[in-house]
Amino acid sequence: MSELCRNGQKKTGSCSSGKKPRQAFNRRSFLKAGVGTIASCAAVGWALSPLRKMNNDLSLDEFLQNHYSRLTPEMMDKILVRIQKEIKRDYGVEANIRDIKPLNNVEYAYALNIGRCIGCRRCVYACMKENNNSRDPAIQYIRVLQMDNGSLDLEKSEHYYNPESVPQQGKYYMPVQCQQCKKPPCTKVCPIKATWKEPDGIVVVDYNWCIGCRYCMAACPYWARRFNFSKPAIPKDEIISEMAYLGNRIRPRGVVEKCTFCLRRTRQGQYPVCMEVCPTGSRIFGNITDQESPINYILREHRVYVLKEEAGTVPRFYYFFDK
Repeated sequence: MSELCRNGQKKTGSCSSGKKPRQAFNRRSFLKAGVGTIASCAAVGWALSPLRKMNNDLSLDEFLQNHYSRLTPEMMDKILVRIQKEIKRDYGVEANIRDIKPLNNVEYAYALNIGRCIGCRRCVYACMKENNNSRDPAIQYIRVLQMDNGSLDLEKSEHYYNPESVPQQGKYYMPVQCQQCKKPPCTKVCPIKATWKEPDGIVVVDYNWCIGCRYCMAACPYWARRFNFSKPAIPKDEIISEMAYLGNRIRPRGVVEKCTFCLRRTRQGQYPVCMEVCPTGSRIFGNITDQESPINYILREHRVYVLKEEAGTVPRFYYFFDK
């Protein structure tokens, strides 16, 4: 008797189920795969209308948007106009959003003097405002850890101390945020390349490409990324209307967001807002390719260390004490 395949056909060397193999897809590839078929219908708009309901914050134009690396200036201009209209509709604010590019021959780094930090958390609240973070629920990019003197065990730190009663005797304070790693594990695990490292060292996210899978959150050893489960709640009078596409623009619901060294500011010659509001001068920021920069002075003249060096991420965020 001839050997048969599962579908009952005579086996001739290889079996076929008669069906095409399944292909993995994300929300964009799914839509693009069906566009050719749908386009043959007379009522294209009617056929696509159910897709608009798949995510209340996701428009059809977002589904069709290309990856950031493939966007022409003309495409980006249209995207910025669309997002500005959405912000006007949802928040009543006239936003000015720009796609601010990295500066040439610049690589940013940050240093923080733990001996001076008093744990006041002003950096936390200034960061929230500058980055148009949700206030309810509150999304914060910076965590300030209260540590026992002589201890480096982050697992035993206090996250929820009272900032009105600092500094406390026998304690010191360690702010932790995105380390802007040279070897970021978060970018490697993203299945659709929605996050990447820019030439100036800043790790960014395209919030219109992110699918919210949260793999990057699991990969980050510093707990520096935040997932927004709901539409950002921001009082109209507290919104920063000057925005950057890869920076502080108001994010859609259901994406992972993070610190970007205030790229809207730093790529235009300003300091990160967390540095500006620090009352003790604990924070130092600058371009490490400039040998005369304050950040290079710290790296030359002080003994610095990085968090979780054993993880091999090579952070651009350094900690040090006064001599």
